[in-house]
Amino acid sequence: MFTYLNPEIRQRLIDSGKLFRIDVAGRRLDMSQPAPEGELAINVLGPIPLPLEVGANQLTAQWYATVRSSELAHVEGLARDLREHGGQQFFAMLASSMAVNSVLVIGDPFAADNPLVRVHSSCMTGDVFGSQRCECGPQFLGALERLHTAPEGGLLIYMSGHEGRGIGLWAKAATYLLQDTGENTYEANRSLGLPDDSRDFTDAAALLGYFIGHRPFRLLTNNPAKIQALHNHGLTEVTAERHIIGVNSWNQRYLLAKRDWGHRLNEADLKVD
Repeated sequence: MFTYLNPEIRQRLIDSGKLFRIDVAGRRLDMSQPAPEGELAINVLGPIPLPLEVGANQLTAQWYATVRSSELAHVEGLARDLREHGGQQFFAMLASSMAVNSVLVIGDPFAADNPLVRVHSSCMTGDVFGSQRCECGPQFLGALERLHTAPEGGLLIYMSGHEGRGIGLWAKAATYLLQDTGENTYEANRSLGLPDDSRDFTDAAALLGYFIGHRPFRLLTNNPAKIQALHNHGLTEVTAERHIIGVNSWNQRYLLAKRDWGHRLNEADLKVD
């Protein structure tokens, strides 16, 4: 049984301050009241000490798991139905109904005037399998290393619903087959009738509003569209910090397409040693 669905455990976590809710602006909401209907609200669970091994570094991050209240309510409703009909053995299927994003806090970024942040889109093939068809895995690990070595640490937000720039793992697999016939990453999306980039940064902006507030911060990114997306949610004091890592012969063409789409990459960045 998933303990976050158990009302008694839920209340215990609320009472201990380990479960709280924020609105779209990052403000805390009253957990004794239902989440506002029709408005974005995010449940946040943590902090949870998480020892990490990143390259040669051993570090402990504070992990927060986050999920939209609307998604959580949907899953809790399904769980109640399954319990009533003796179907607890099907609880595993409920996990796929939620996009659970994560926040990793390293060091004490709250003490920094201009903290370092990475908003990282999930990439099963790169982050988990170590695929070299993209630079996502090295970017993820490289970001953790940079946050670890920054004087005050930093913050990494891991967006689980962003696989393949928002199209999901199944469609992403299809785009890889299309890329193998000569299309680039954006052409492949269009061949499937999908947008070039369908990621939504609303949750990331809300989490930054809570953890960072509306003060300046530095964002590890080469993508001006990501900066603009956060600007659109009221986070206007964001400075881009280049994050070039993981270039290889497999992903060079992919990175050239990203450059042509608007990513801040130059010829020197894309050279393979």
